[in-house]
Amino acid sequence: MRTAPSSEAREVARAAAQWLALFESGEATDADHARLQTWLNSHSSHENAWQKAQLLRQRFCELPPALAMATLDRADPARRAALKRMLGVAALVPAAWLISRQLPLDVWRADLHTGTGERKKLPLADGSSLQLNTDSAVNVDLAARQLTLVRGEMAFQVSGSAPLTIRSPYGRITVSGSEVCVRLDERTCQVAVVSGAVQLQPLQGPGLTLHAGQRISLQASGAGPIGTFDAMLPDWRSGVLMAQNQPLGDFLRELGRYRSGLLRWDPALETLRVTGSFRLDNTDRVLTLLAASLPLDVQSRTRYWVTLVPRKNIG
Repeated sequence: MRTAPSSEAREVARAAAQWLALFESGEATDADHARLQTWLNSHSSHENAWQKAQLLRQRFCELPPALAMATLDRADPARRAALKRMLGVAALVPAAWLISRQLPLDVWRADLHTGTGERKKLPLADGSSLQLNTDSAVNVDLAARQLTLVRGEMAFQVSGSAPLTIRSPYGRITVSGSEVCVRLDERTCQVAVVSGAVQLQPLQGPGLTLHAGQRISLQASGAGPIGTFDAMLPDWRSGVLMAQNQPLGDFLRELGRYRSGLLRWDPALETLRVTGSFRLDNTDRVLTLLAASLPLDVQSRTRYWVTLVPRKNIG
């Protein structure tokens, strides 16, 4: 049974909600950024509440960008004021939910979970090995020989012959004497076999076998085509983010999964190319390395609000 949040926890959540509403309104000043940073640094519970508030904000419906731009471009002050009120309400809806319910989301009720930027490696009672990537959650039922991926990404290795099933919204993966990586996105479930072979049963269509070095995407409509990958390359399991001539926009979207707060960039940087191997235990360092190798600058309002912009030519 979930215990009710304490009055202190409610006050911290309420403060996080107020900060969220201020920054979503677009009225925050440099002094507000400094005050937020001071509040975050004053206690670990403040930072946790801020991260949870932002997580909820991302998962609630936002005002469509086209509508927002069309309204802001008009000179009518009443319309601009109305839009600001709408944005304030949009920010307060998840914040109010946070205050009243203290995040009763599946991820927080899951048996195992990680926060943003956190990775865990866990041995299970049956000798299997489970790794969770950033912002991930899984339910474990070893009696039924079943895992359920609730959100995020996991790597799972079964050393024995007794099969175990991984359930996702888009199908089942049966693992026996093999290692598999499974990533759940909004509309797909990516499955990659590191060693051995796994059996797949998509929601739609026939079952199939996936072998080491192969990957596939499961969707509501069924399984996509089988692709390949190099299982020997380091990846998140070893704390590394690899890029091989990758568009910077794609790289930053992936990097953002490991950072709390806002990471934004000028659209002009989207198509710059990135190649390298980057450690995930210090994403600020990754941004510094990008600035050293690409024509961009890193602008940090706070630790949780970072923007990349094209570097201006001097002289």
